[in-house]
Amino acid sequence: MAVLILLYLVVIYNRLVKLRALAREAWSGITVQLRRRADLVPNLVSAVKGYASHERELLESVTAHRSDALHTKTVGETAQADSAFGGMLGRLMAVAEAYPDLKADANFRQFQSELAQIEDELAGARRYYNATVRDLNTQVESFPDVLVARPFGFEKLESYADADDSIRIAPKADFS
Repeated sequence: MAVLILLYLVVIYNRLVKLRALAREAWSGITVQLRRRADLVPNLVSAVKGYASHERELLESVTAHRSDALHTKTVGETAQADSAFGGMLGRLMAVAEAYPDLKADANFRQFQSELAQIEDELAGARRYYNATVRDLNTQVESFPDVLVARPFGFEKLESYADADDSIRIAPKADFS
């Protein structure tokens, strides 16, 4: 009987180790996409700079904050920096929309396409991370896994949540 209990505890421990490894892998996926986006930004800024030189403050701000999410310590800080930087990129794209010559520039279109692809992959990486964190957190809090998780230092992880509260509020549609 003691052997069966010990074997069961080993199975629980191994499952928790696997889930923690998956969560770490998922976090790595987010940081890879954030790094890819940060590496693309100087090219985008250079393309826009030639057409919209009077938007200098925005261009400098985007450049200065391009790697903020890579230098944060926690998931929440990363999400907040990522959200702020995403907003700056949105403003940069809005500026670009005002310049037909820039929108027609092949390099800019390529950078814009790459950015859209990176943003899609980043969204997928966030979803995967949150799914693995959900699975780990469920196991860490479930009985009998909690009896193994606590003594061996397994803790709940923070989910990746968008810092923009406005996305949680449904828009009001008035068709009158």
